[in-house]
Amino acid sequence: MLARIRKSIEEKDQGFTLIELLVVMIIIGILAAIAIPVFLNQRKKAVDSSIKSDLKTIATAMETSYTDSGNYAAPTGTAPTLTVGTDTVKVTAGNTFTVTVNADKTAYCILGSADAGKASQAWVYKSDQGGQQPSSVKTCA
Repeated sequence: MLARIRKSIEEKDQGFTLIELLVVMIIIGILAAIAIPVFLNQRKKAVDSSIKSDLKTIATAMETSYTDSGNYAAPTGTAPTLTVGTDTVKVTAGNTFTVTVNADKTAYCILGSADAGKASQAWVYKSDQGGQQPSSVKTCA
């Protein structure tokens, strides 16, 4: 073994063989094939979590407004700042929300979604049906 190392040093034998380089490239490719889909899935989960969090924040402000005035009032303004009654609600930029209040102002529905480029789904919060609804329900109807 020492003779081989000494011979390599004397001949200035440096570098990697083609096979070694190919093996390293294959290993990197396999790791990338595993990591990229996992990363993209985590990004979608983060967008969904931000929408659900914002839905709950808006719902809390709606309930506070109801406690103060006795009826639900639709929020005014646009994201990232909405005004519900006397409260100011900050939501995630890029998320859009549509709040529908029923005719007698005793219940509301919030439909939240992300910008089209973020590949997320719509989430619904219905006050008269117990809060956030399953992902199969995508309308306030």
